[in-house]
Amino acid sequence: MNIYIAITILITLSATFAYINHRVLKLPFVIGLFLISTILSLIILSTKVWFHLPIDQITQHVKLIQIDKVVLDYLLGFLLFAGALHTNFKKVKNNLKAISIFAIFGVLASTFIIAGLLYVVANLLSVELEFIYCLLFGALISPTDPIAVMGILTKANVPENIESTIVGESLFNDGIGVVVFLALLQTLNTGHFSIGDFSFLFIQEAVGGILSGLLLGYFLHVLLKSIDHYETEILLTLAFVMGGYLLCNYFHVSGALAMVVMGLITGNFKHDIAMSDTTQEYVHKFWELIDVILNAILFIIIAFVLLLIALKIEYILLGIISILIVLLSRVVVIYIPILTASKFFKLTVKDAKLLTWGGLRGGLSLALVLSLPESEAKSILLIITYCCVLFSIIVQGLTIESIAKKQQT
Repeated sequence: MNIYIAITILITLSATFAYINHRVLKLPFVIGLFLISTILSLIILSTKVWFHLPIDQITQHVKLIQIDKVVLDYLLGFLLFAGALHTNFKKVKNNLKAISIFAIFGVLASTFIIAGLLYVVANLLSVELEFIYCLLFGALISPTDPIAVMGILTKANVPENIESTIVGESLFNDGIGVVVFLALLQTLNTGHFSIGDFSFLFIQEAVGGILSGLLLGYFLHVLLKSIDHYETEILLTLAFVMGGYLLCNYFHVSGALAMVVMGLITGNFKHDIAMSDTTQEYVHKFWELIDVILNAILFIIIAFVLLLIALKIEYILLGIISILIVLLSRVVVIYIPILTASKFFKLTVKDAKLLTWGGLRGGLSLALVLSLPESEAKSILLIITYCCVLFSIIVQGLTIESIAKKQQT
């Protein structure tokens, strides 16, 4: 299957599922597409029993897509820039203390909490899973997914300060999570862990990504300011996202953090000087459309991950328990800081409930687990990651609005 055919199929499925969702289900966009895609995947899998379909060939085509590379190398940069571009930095700035703590220390703490609990539960279920794989799962599932968060929370009528905190956290903590994941993956490949290597990798990826984003954002601002021609200015933003993300990956700095910073600068730093009202309207509409289209493709792709999973009862049971483990870790990293220093964070215990339930997981976690080297442990992590993502998007995503309404009454 060539690239054009693959894209055609994805766009066609996206349009079809979006239409069905809008006319029949009327669910939030990303939830509707993910749910319909998951149902389609289950129907395809069930044909082994009641109808003869070339399941192996379909699965092979899904493998050839290389979902991890599609998400991490291509889609992520566009989606993060689009999300950051539409984010009001003033609102994020008001909650910067909470965002910083949750994005950095929250991810690190959550990684070890999840790893420890998963290791204990896996042993109790007689599932062989080395501790390094438990740590890798903790690192890939701890960051709240910015794509899922922004696609769902913006439609859920969550209070403004809570929404800005969750969105801000999700924009930055994925970069931290990826850095931790890469360090642990290096440990898996080399067989030893070094604090020095981890620190160097963290500085290179995280700090390098932020600095790259600042440079790219400022240079883009200067170019946009020098002309007034919306077609060219849209092309400039597109070129900076594609070229900037590619350069960051080439120099091994976090392209994700770079795109977040560049998007925040483009959308907030003297944007009325850099772009005319007409240009701002076209730029924002263009990236809003890019965001919608790529979100549709992304959530269809990650639903098809189900076709790659080798279903085993003990692994599914571990996946269900993992949902509780992930939620528990989220409770710990949110409630403890707020209970001990609510004035510092400008958040209340009441807010902690929404922050906990609003920490959604999505395509980033699945892309990271798919990037692991082939092994039985990878199959286990793929199942439990999919269980957590499925619960997060469907259950948490559908109930966050009702919880927010109860909080306000």
